[in-house]
Amino acid sequence: MRAAPVRVRIRARRVVPLVAVLLAFTGALTVPGTGTAHAAGYRYWSFWESDGARWTYATQGPALARPADGAVNGFRFAVSADSQDAAKPRETPDFAAVCGSTPAKSGAKRIAVVVDPGTEADAPDGEKPPAPLAECARVDADATSADALAAVAKPLRYNSAALLCAITGYPESGCGEQISDGGDASPAPTASRATGGLTKDDENDEDVADAGGTPSLGIVAGAAAVLTLATAAVWQARRRRG
Repeated sequence: MRAAPVRVRIRARRVVPLVAVLLAFTGALTVPGTGTAHAAGYRYWSFWESDGARWTYATQGPALARPADGAVNGFRFAVSADSQDAAKPRETPDFAAVCGSTPAKSGAKRIAVVVDPGTEADAPDGEKPPAPLAECARVDADATSADALAAVAKPLRYNSAALLCAITGYPESGCGEQISDGGDASPAPTASRATGGLTKDDENDEDVADAGGTPSLGIVAGAAAVLTLATAAVWQARRRRG
């Protein structure tokens, strides 16, 4: 009669390591990296889309997103724990406000690009955020959001994992560092093809920085995938337990 409880405990224990890995991997639901549950978040550029009235966290990385003529894209630099916590661009201009004076052209499209470097509180030590910008990018009809960004906000800087590190040269160094409660920085998370980033095998640091249009990744997608796996494992264990 005691066998069933023992079997339940064994199966439950198999789930615990996966959940523990999830928490360690996401920093207790921070964006993915190598941190712990005590991490405050990550300092990085987030990617947004706007309907002219509000910003929505993009579901694809700028490498994969192919906005239509009339779209508004935004990029915000800040310390954020996850996609729910991520700071939005502080201005929400509509397309006409940014691209109204740029005429349409056959075979091209116009994308309003808003870049918000954030506040001094989020800036790396010794650096000061540059002024925000809102520019109209006229790019090829099949261009991605990454191409539109490169057209108006160079220099861009990417690391070998294709993580977007700097827009208009800001910040000068670092890339997606984990920021602890004490303000210390840890190494950046890595990219994957699943989130729209290139790998080191695709291009090296110098090529990525020079190309300008090479994509960044959606940082939170990795954490979401791991959370889904962990949730499924817990559900399966409970099902067997019942």
